[in-house]
Amino acid sequence: MKEITSEEFEKEVLKGGKVVLDFYSTECPPCEAVAPKFEGLAKLYGNDITFLKMFRQQNKPLAEKLGVKSSPTLLFFDNGKQVGNSLSGGIKRTDIINQLDNMLPAERVKEIKSLIKPSVSEFDVLILGAGPGGLTAGLYLCQSKVNTVLIDIALPGGQVSTTHEVSNYPGFIDPQPGYMLSHNMSEQTKQCGTVYKVAVDVSKIDLDKKEVIIDEFETVRAKKIIIATGTSPNLMGIPGEKEMKGKGISYCATCDAKYYGDKEVVIIGGGNSAVEEADFISRFASKITMVHQFDAFTANKQAQEKLFANQKISTLFEHEPRAFVRDGDKIITEVENLKTKERIKLTSDGVFIFIGMKPNIELFKDKLELDNWGYIKTNEDMLTSMPDVYAVGDVISKKYRQITTAVADGTIAAIAIAKELS
Repeated sequence: MKEITSEEFEKEVLKGGKVVLDFYSTECPPCEAVAPKFEGLAKLYGNDITFLKMFRQQNKPLAEKLGVKSSPTLLFFDNGKQVGNSLSGGIKRTDIINQLDNMLPAERVKEIKSLIKPSVSEFDVLILGAGPGGLTAGLYLCQSKVNTVLIDIALPGGQVSTTHEVSNYPGFIDPQPGYMLSHNMSEQTKQCGTVYKVAVDVSKIDLDKKEVIIDEFETVRAKKIIIATGTSPNLMGIPGEKEMKGKGISYCATCDAKYYGDKEVVIIGGGNSAVEEADFISRFASKITMVHQFDAFTANKQAQEKLFANQKISTLFEHEPRAFVRDGDKIITEVENLKTKERIKLTSDGVFIFIGMKPNIELFKDKLELDNWGYIKTNEDMLTSMPDVYAVGDVISKKYRQITTAVADGTIAAIAIAKELS
C-alpha cells in the first residue's frame, strides 16, 4: 500500500485506473479502526484495485476540494472519475467490500470472495460493547493480565460519545465533553492491552459456545462473555417517523443540533435527556417547542429551572405527537391534546425525539432471563442466568442507569471474572 501527497494525486489517482483513497489523520480512533480492514482488503483486491493513503492534515486544500470533511474518509475512483459513495467515520468492512465489488465484474468478485478464508481467534474474555461498562471491564481485566477482546458494531464510547456535556462524572471539576470523556476511557483501556475489534458487523452471537462471528468470516471465541451492548433510542412508531428518520427527525442532539442554526425545532419528551438536550440545542436553534405527554417534566429540578429560564423554549404539556408530515423543507408535527383530543400542527425545520431507551439484546434475548421491561437480570457479580455470561451497564435490570453505574458494573464483573480465571 502506497502513501501519496497532493502532488501525486493526478498521476496516482486520476490516471491510476481503479483506485480507493483513504484520507486519514493522526490521533484519530476511527482511522485506527479502519486501518487493518483497509490493509486486509488491499491484499484481497490489490491486483484489481489500487489502495492508496493520504495524510489529510498535510493535504488539506485537496481534501476540501474533494469534499472530505472528516477522517477517515474513503473515496473510490474509476479512470479518473469518482464512483459510488464516500465512506467516513466508523467505516465497516462490509461497506468497503460493497463499494469495491461494484467496481469489478461479477465473475472477478466471485473469484476474490473464494480467497477469503475463515479465521478463528481465541481469548479468555470477550466483551460485547464498548461503552463505559465494557471499557471499564476491559481495563480491569487487562490490568489483571487476562487476555481480553472488545467487540462493537460502532466506535468505542457508547452513548457518552454523543453526549454534549457530562457534568457529574467524578474527578472533573468542569463539565467534560462527552466525546472526550469516552475517548480518554477508550485510550486508557487500549493502552492497557485490550484487543479492539470495532466498527464491525456482528453476524452471529452464540452464548452457549461463547463465540461471536464478525464481518462474516472471523470467529472470536472466549471462556467468558461480558454483554455491554447498552440501549438504543425508543421510536414513537407513528406515521412519518420511519420515512424522515435521519432526514429531519433525529435522536442525537450532539450529532445534529449544529444543523439547526437560527432555525425552529420541536423536541418530543420530558425526561432528563429531553430537557438537558433542549438546553444544548438552544445554542443553535432560534425557537424550540417541547412536547410532553404529562403535566410536568420528569427531569431533575436543576435542569428544569435552566430550561424554564430559557426564552427560546416553550412547552406543550399533556400533548402527544400523532404524525409527522413533510412540507417542502419543513416538518409538520401533528400533536393531540390529551385532555380535549383537539389536534394542532407544529411547523419546524427539524424534530428531536427523546422518549427513553430500549436494551440492545436482539441477537440473544431468548437465551437469558429478562425483567418485565426486557433488561437482562444479573446477580451481584453481574452473572446472568447462563454460566460464564455476564452483563453490565444500561442493558441490565437495575434502578438507575448512569455512566457511574455502568463503570461500577464493569468493575464488578471484571474482578469476579479475574478471580475465577486466576
